[in-house]
Amino acid sequence: MPDPLIPPLDRGAGDLVLIVDDVPDNLSLLHDALDEAGHTVLVARDGPSAIARAQQAKPDVVLLDAMMPGMDGFEVARRLKADPETAAIPIIFMTALTETEHVLAAFGAGGVDYVTKPLEPRQVLARIAAHTQTARAQRQARHALDAFGHATLVVRPADGRLVWQTALARTLLRDYFGSVGSAAPVPLIDWLRQQVAAVAAVGAAPQPLVSARGGRRLTLELHSMIGDDPAAHETGEAEWLIVATEADDAAVFEAMMQAFRLTVREAEVLYWVAKGKTNRDVGEILAMSPRTVTKHMEHILQKMGVETRTAAAARVLKLIG
Repeated sequence: MPDPLIPPLDRGAGDLVLIVDDVPDNLSLLHDALDEAGHTVLVARDGPSAIARAQQAKPDVVLLDAMMPGMDGFEVARRLKADPETAAIPIIFMTALTETEHVLAAFGAGGVDYVTKPLEPRQVLARIAAHTQTARAQRQARHALDAFGHATLVVRPADGRLVWQTALARTLLRDYFGSVGSAAPVPLIDWLRQQVAAVAAVGAAPQPLVSARGGRRLTLELHSMIGDDPAAHETGEAEWLIVATEADDAAVFEAMMQAFRLTVREAEVLYWVAKGKTNRDVGEILAMSPRTVTKHMEHILQKMGVETRTAAAARVLKLIG
């Protein structure tokens, strides 16, 4: 949590850059170059301090030394990417290690770029400018989507990772699925993989995922991020855009409860039955077993004085239109 005693940084002059390095000479060299270029600079000399400063200040970019005593830069990056509050911050690794395995480790840990030591300040400034501009554009796009009520997230089916999500999407996933962290909730991952498989196998149009809680309803719709490129699917690197929208059915449920003397749960079940959903579908939407749905339907039919779910659905449609 941010410390209320620490005043917010003035970020109007330039980007806020966090430099993480255990060598004072490197910190001094970069600090002076960045400060002269108009950036606000924070420094950290070890992994735990870097994570704490990133969580507190939300820098625009992190310059991260790969090899440090104790917690190395790769672990720092993994922890920053696992925290939704810092996951979107671009990380540029600084390393003297140029072997392929170390470069791959940097990208695998969440880095977007790397520079090699000895450091050339002009090169570092150019990398910062490129990545902060991209990150700023993405951040503005996410905020704009949230402002119009379009919560969005990007998920990788191969590992279930939330690549990024808007603030509204994070709130909705928490409210409906209890989801926190960088992994998508299990129901969402299962649905996504089923839809991706159907798209790949027969070119079927993706079906939405619906989840309901009380009078609120969340609908998730799937959009491909990689077009028709089959190679991305084969390598497991495909990423999918999901748009989440929320609706409030409380007024409809209230009308059904009053007209047919139903409980809240019975009204929810009948609502989805009237929309043509099977007991299994209703169970998935309302997070209950199909057997429980069947029991609710038995009570509903008795209260409504009808014999079939079709007749019950017809009365609901007549009521709500």
